[in-house]
Amino acid sequence: MTNSWWEIQVWCDPEAEDLVFWRLQDFGCRGASSEIKNRRCWMRAYLPQVQAALLDLAALSLRIRQDALCAQLPVPQLSWGLIDEEDWSSTWKQHWQPQAIGDRFMITPAWITPQAESSRLPLRLDPGTAFGTGNHPTTQLCLESLEMRLPDSKTAHGAVLADIGCGSGILSIGGLLLGAKQIYSVDTDPLAVKATGENGALNQFAAEQLVVHQGSIETLMDVLPHPVDGIVCNILAEVIIDLVPNLGEIAKTTTWGILSGILVDQAKAVADTLEQHGWIVATLWRRQEWCCMNIRRG
Repeated sequence: MTNSWWEIQVWCDPEAEDLVFWRLQDFGCRGASSEIKNRRCWMRAYLPQVQAALLDLAALSLRIRQDALCAQLPVPQLSWGLIDEEDWSSTWKQHWQPQAIGDRFMITPAWITPQAESSRLPLRLDPGTAFGTGNHPTTQLCLESLEMRLPDSKTAHGAVLADIGCGSGILSIGGLLLGAKQIYSVDTDPLAVKATGENGALNQFAAEQLVVHQGSIETLMDVLPHPVDGIVCNILAEVIIDLVPNLGEIAKTTTWGILSGILVDQAKAVADTLEQHGWIVATLWRRQEWCCMNIRRG
């Protein structure tokens, strides 16, 4: 039996792109993409039909309108329709092309052959129904921060990292490509767990190198044989604040962290919580309305 998907399309002001993106993710959408046409942002996202009724979609439209009004931005236009799974797959692939990130990465869709002459590290990805393609500023900031933390094979040698909220596995795979020895990845979404494992194999990493479990930091506290050298976490600020009290349970005194998914006006609340639990924000990088914190133990 063919599964049907809602294809949700949103036309919005480019400045509203991040607000719409996170609202779609919070609603449970998968595989979002965006492009600029005629000075407007055209976003598409996909959701299994069984997860939403028409009334749910109407409520989503209302929330997106309210978000824009609160931010004093033009009201987005939203529409939706049903497509089958095969159409969803082909539509998603048409709108995603290789993308250079930072100084070293080239995010490459699984169905496109990496450029042999490129000096960049090809990070092959098929996100499927998991979020994380490298398009969003928070993902880019995290990958660039990983480049800073693991600048060469000597620095990365033997490093074990934890990826909390791994999504498609893009940050986990980025760490391994930079030379980390092993990544322990967790996500509460079983589809994200599946996507991370499959993308690890796509990039020719063994299951022993990219160890993925369904769960959150409590799962890491159970499965980690030793504290990790680094922690990456690209999720919402509210979730990060809830995680902070337990970060020390999986960390050494020398452990560093990369935290993103944080709106600029949420940065102080996150930083205050970190300080209360023995962490220091060493640097804060900003892109558009989002920021990424590079942290270390106090």
